[in-house]
Amino acid sequence: QVQLVESGGGLVQAGGSLRLSCVAAGRTINWYAMGWFRQSPGKEREFVASISWNGASTYVEDSVKGRFTISRDNAKNTGNLQMNSLKPEDTAVYYCAAGPVLSSSSRDYSYWGQGTQVTVSS
Repeated sequence: QVQLVESGGGLVQAGGSLRLSCVAAGRTINWYAMGWFRQSPGKEREFVASISWNGASTYVEDSVKGRFTISRDNAKNTGNLQMNSLKPEDTAVYYCAAGPVLSSSSRDYSYWGQGTQVTVSS
């Protein structure tokens, strides 16, 4: 079983930056793809970014492209989401996930963290 724990969320002004981290415990996630999703009140959970098991391939949703960067450090069993030039519409609970395939669909991810709140003020 894999437990994922996110950290790094908080309150930031528009234009600011945050770095989210996701640490895995229980077993290694080195062979899993990792993804970040977000959900704001009244909306469905949406894809943000994903990275292959070895970091060779990444996908970023269009609305955050050029602002968000996904990375991972398999030696530390950790994934990261660097978020720059934040906008109020980025406000949401951000979740990290791990799964067997690189995907933008939440259905393809087996393990999920509890989420971390990101709030961007205007």
